[in-house]
Amino acid sequence: FFPKHFIRPGVSDTNWHIQDPASQRLTWNKPPVNVLVIRKIRDESLVEPFKELCRFLVEEKQMMVYVERRVADDATLSKDEAFGSICNQLCTFREGYDDISDCIDLIICLGGDGTLLYASSLFQGSVPPVMAFHLGSLGFLTPFKFESYKTEVAKVFEGNAAITLRSRLKVKVVKDMLQIEHNGLLPHGHTNSEADKVTLQLQVRAEILTEEYSLDRGPSPYLSNVDLYLDGRLITSVQGDGVIVSTPTGSTAYAAAAGASMIHPNVPAIMVTPICPHSLSFRPIVVPAGVELMITLSPDARNTAWVSFDGRKRQEIQYGDCIKITTSCYPVPSICCHDLVYDWFESLAQCLHWNVRKKQARPADMSDSSDTEN
Repeated sequence: FFPKHFIRPGVSDTNWHIQDPASQRLTWNKPPVNVLVIRKIRDESLVEPFKELCRFLVEEKQMMVYVERRVADDATLSKDEAFGSICNQLCTFREGYDDISDCIDLIICLGGDGTLLYASSLFQGSVPPVMAFHLGSLGFLTPFKFESYKTEVAKVFEGNAAITLRSRLKVKVVKDMLQIEHNGLLPHGHTNSEADKVTLQLQVRAEILTEEYSLDRGPSPYLSNVDLYLDGRLITSVQGDGVIVSTPTGSTAYAAAAGASMIHPNVPAIMVTPICPHSLSFRPIVVPAGVELMITLSPDARNTAWVSFDGRKRQEIQYGDCIKITTSCYPVPSICCHDLVYDWFESLAQCLHWNVRKKQARPADMSDSSDTEN
């Protein structure tokens, strides 16, 4: 900094390095072999695109294609005799039972934004590159058009594609040991000692990687009243309908509807957005990506709260429970159609109609007000 200022030893100077977004490119050390195809469930319009894509990957590209078992068992596919030979070559798995995290080279999603979020939830660690085709309703996170899928997929297989690293949140839900003991849920022979608390927290804790976490008052008529901690220090109490903690990717979802700013996914940050707060000065805030947020029910809260992760895994948070949130070290590498700047602003314009308004008329096109009056 200045002649008498320096970075304290032990703190890496890489913290001050600003990466050029254009340097985020996909390259293959080895040619991709295993491809995971995720299809939006309960949408019959995606059956034909799904079959067409699988046929292309298996027959023309000689890829090993993985699909969910419930997708492969679809009655519509079994009735198609022409697709039978392809279907027999597909590798199937079941969510929550089969671990495919170490054998997938590329993910291809057919659907909307929810399909991409679901695909990322299958990988709690490192996530393979994700190529998302817009076949859903909104398509903010799915930049590719399926009409040109052969050309686009071939380009990705060749490498050198732009990548957006979408950060995820690592969420730990720690249940209160006293509450568990009161409900008779302690294992036989265990006591509520300090040593047992640490062990039991690992058993009841749920670690979830998500783009957006929301806590609300649920069916209760009372306000939510929760305490927000930042790196162990109490920052504020949230009184209102709830609070949203999101990544920059989640900033364009529920957080944007609650009045937060929209942040480019390349910005390392965590957003905290109140939902209908009972304070006019409680504005959404952005904190550094490396901090740990902790949320607990306030001691004087009138009711419990409910938490959900990307709209899934909804559960009740009771007194004594705490939720710890930080940035995951495993982002989602989303393949760009053009580049990470153009794709994001095109999604803002096409999906959210950002800054769309009727343009002002030029002075020459405006009628003379004096003539109108006469």
